[in-house]
Amino acid sequence: MATTKKSEGKLKSQDIKDSQSLTAPKNSKVLGEPLGVLDKETETKKDVAVEAKLEAAEEKSGIKKEKKEEKKEAKESLDEKKAKLLERAKKLSGEVKEEKGELKLKEKLKGQKEEAKNLLVPIDDYLKSSIYLGTRVITPDMRKYVYRRRADGLAVFNTTLLDEKLRESAEYLSKFDAKDIIVVCKREAGWKAVKKFAETLGARYFTKKYPAGILTNTNLATFQEANLVFICDNWLDKNAMTDSKRVKIPILSICDTNNFVKGIAQVVPGNNKSAKSLGMIFYLLTKLYIEKRKLGIKAPPIQEFIEDWDNLQSPQ
Repeated sequence: MATTKKSEGKLKSQDIKDSQSLTAPKNSKVLGEPLGVLDKETETKKDVAVEAKLEAAEEKSGIKKEKKEEKKEAKESLDEKKAKLLERAKKLSGEVKEEKGELKLKEKLKGQKEEAKNLLVPIDDYLKSSIYLGTRVITPDMRKYVYRRRADGLAVFNTTLLDEKLRESAEYLSKFDAKDIIVVCKREAGWKAVKKFAETLGARYFTKKYPAGILTNTNLATFQEANLVFICDNWLDKNAMTDSKRVKIPILSICDTNNFVKGIAQVVPGNNKSAKSLGMIFYLLTKLYIEKRKLGIKAPPIQEFIEDWDNLQSPQ
C-alpha cells in the first residue's frame, strides 16, 4: 500500500510539470530564463530596427533634399545665364539700333545739305529773315508745314517746304497780269515790302486800311475789278478776303501756323508777323515773277525789301 501511494504522488507531480510546460509561452526558453528578460530583448531589437529605418529614411530624405538644392542651384545658374544672355542681346540690339539711327541721321543730313544747294536763297538768309518761325498755335491746316516746336513753344516751319511753296506760289502768281492783281496788307510790318513789290511789278495795293466794298459795290466811285487778291494775313485782312469770296475772286495768302486756309486758292506758308519775313517773301516773289513773265527788268535787291539787311545775323 505504501508503495502504491508513493507511485501515485510521483505521477501527480509529473502531471503538474507537464501542465506547466504546456501553458508556458512558445518563445520562452524553458531552460530557466525569466519571461520579462526575453520581452525586453525583443523590444530592444524592435527599437533598433525602427531607429535603423528612421536613419535610412532621414538619409534618403537628406539625399533628396541635396538633389533638390542641386537642381535649384542649377536652375538659378541657368536663369542667371539666360538673364545675362538677354542683357547682352538687348545691348547688341541697342548698338545696332544706334548704328542704324546714326546712319539715318547722316543720310537725312546729307539729303538736307543736297536740298539746301537748290534753295532759292542760302539757308542762312532764310534764318536771318525769321521766315521759318511760326506761332505757339498750330492749326490743323498748317500742321503739315511745321517741322518741330522750340523749347519756348514756338513752331518751326520746314524751310524746304517753304522754299517749295514759294516756287509754287510764284508759278501761280505769274498766271496773272500785274495790273489785275490787288495786294492788301493791314499789318504795318509788311507795308515797306508790299509797296516795293507793287511798284516794281505795276500791281495795285492797299496798306493800313482796306476800303470795304471796293470789290463788290459797283456804285462806289472807288470800285475796282481784279483777277487775283493777294493778302498778307487772312485774319487781319478778312474784309478783303470776304469781298473776294463774295465775287469769286481767287485769293493768294501768306499763312502763319495760326491761320486757317479755307477759301484760299494758293497758300504761301511762312511767318506773316515779321517785317524781315514779309520782306523775304515779297522779294522772292518779285524776283521769280519777273523771271517767269520775262518782263526784262531787274528785280530790286533784298536790301530794298528788308531794312538793315546787311547787319542781320542768322541765329546760332
